[in-house]
Amino acid sequence: QAQLMESGGGSVQAGGSLRLSCVTSGYRYSRLAWFRQAPGKQREGVAAIYTSGGDTWYADSAKGRFTIAHDNAKDTLYLQMTRLKPEDTALYFCAADPSPIDSGLLQERAWKYWGQGTQVTVSS
Repeated sequence: QAQLMESGGGSVQAGGSLRLSCVTSGYRYSRLAWFRQAPGKQREGVAAIYTSGGDTWYADSAKGRFTIAHDNAKDTLYLQMTRLKPEDTALYFCAADPSPIDSGLLQERAWKYWGQGTQVTVSS
């Protein structure tokens, strides 16, 4: 049974940093990702990574500020977020899938398993 458990969310001021973690279990996942959903908005992809090889993808909003990483030994996915902005405020979800795909990594429909989310709030 797939289990994804996020942690690390919180409240910070603009310009601050947070590191999100997601402990995974249940399957050997070929790819992992972070998504977020702000109130009244659709869930959007933030960053994705292949667990073998470490190839990464980022949404334009995350490039240069966020870093996705995976520790295979700990089965833990991370999202290091720096220079946070109020518009980064959202519920952040970890996503996982055992099957590789060629494209669309930051699209919600490309992911099979989801965590419950961790809240990030950035104040101005």
